[in-house]
Amino acid sequence: MRQVNPRVKLVVVGDGPQRASMQARYPDAIFPGARYGSDLAAHYASADMFLFPSMTETYGNVTVEALASGLAVVAYRYAAAAQHIRDGENGITVPYGDREAFMRAAVGLTQNREGSARMGERARASMVRVDWNQIVAQFEATLVRLVAGHAGGERAHAYD
Repeated sequence: MRQVNPRVKLVVVGDGPQRASMQARYPDAIFPGARYGSDLAAHYASADMFLFPSMTETYGNVTVEALASGLAVVAYRYAAAAQHIRDGENGITVPYGDREAFMRAAVGLTQNREGSARMGERARASMVRVDWNQIVAQFEATLVRLVAGHAGGERAHAYD
């Protein structure tokens, strides 16, 4: 990304067992550590895009937070990314574990700042409808469908 745009700054928010080795490996990156509340929101707000290279998340709340913050997200196609990112519209997903594809996507967004900004706008809009009322309504509808299927003697599935 820096070869395409030398002004790019990598900011790694969070903490974990690999932080020290990453700081040593990437001395030009900024490692502010774990952030919470308005401080975390300020970090999202100051970013141009969000890269989420994790392959161990069970859901990935940060993906949803980044989308809601108006950032184009690059992530592997699983967990929250697979559920919420519409490729090329509000972010980019790549096949799980394909590091080369991940890097190409990140570099591509770096080269297309206008496209990245448009994706960020659509990312924010896509998250407006993801609120607790909508989530509870979906859950309730699933329960009603399961109970109705059971009462009717049918075998109901939660994810039909």
